[in-house]
Amino acid sequence: MALTTTITANEILNRVAAEVGIAPVADPYASIDPIFIQMRYLLNTAGEELMQAFAWEFLTEEHEIITSDEDSGVYDLPDDFGFMINQTGWDRTNNVPLGGPLSAQDWTYLKGRDLAQNTLYASFRINTGKFHIFPNPPPNGLEINFEYISTNWATDAGSPETRQPEIILGSDKPLFDKTLVTRYLKVKYLDAAGFDTTKAQDDFVTTFNFLTGYDKAAPILNAGRSTRTYPYLSVLNLPDTGYGFP
Repeated sequence: MALTTTITANEILNRVAAEVGIAPVADPYASIDPIFIQMRYLLNTAGEELMQAFAWEFLTEEHEIITSDEDSGVYDLPDDFGFMINQTGWDRTNNVPLGGPLSAQDWTYLKGRDLAQNTLYASFRINTGKFHIFPNPPPNGLEINFEYISTNWATDAGSPETRQPEIILGSDKPLFDKTLVTRYLKVKYLDAAGFDTTKAQDDFVTTFNFLTGYDKAAPILNAGRSTRTYPYLSVLNLPDTGYGFP
């Protein structure tokens, strides 16, 4: 998603206000009007929910852990950790995927069987807000990497390169597309005010599906087994007889 489509929090509040029949004001984030006060809180709630709703490319960060044999095997997650992106954990020391995530049953089984000395590769579990590695304690010098979604979905007005987990000033900007966040805030305002949200919800879902559809590049679909060409229907992927007919 192109970040050039972002607008300030004040612009978002005024756009929603105008759409629901409320007169825009010069500085809605500083307004003492109860409606604008409510929308300020709803905007932050909307941003937090949008962050959790999809693995957005522009919120993706990478985290690295270098283990020591003196460690407990329990590590702090990044301060802005939202959620780990599935299948991104790697043990780069051994050039293999990181095992896991281990379930509570897997974890207690491994510890109960005392398999630490016989375990070849590392596995992980996220529990109590910490990143746990097995073997426990871990071997020295493992380079563990994974990608995660950051909770910092907004930018600081005074320092555009600084990201933050909420809107504080009217000049701050959510990183989400302006149409997406405007339409979602409208849904939340109408819902909080007790109005029908059917049309607003449909508009939001349409925009959400559109943006998530091209947030990341899509691979070429290959129904065959050739690595050089991409035949969708050929002798590589059709049966010798029948060709789909009874």
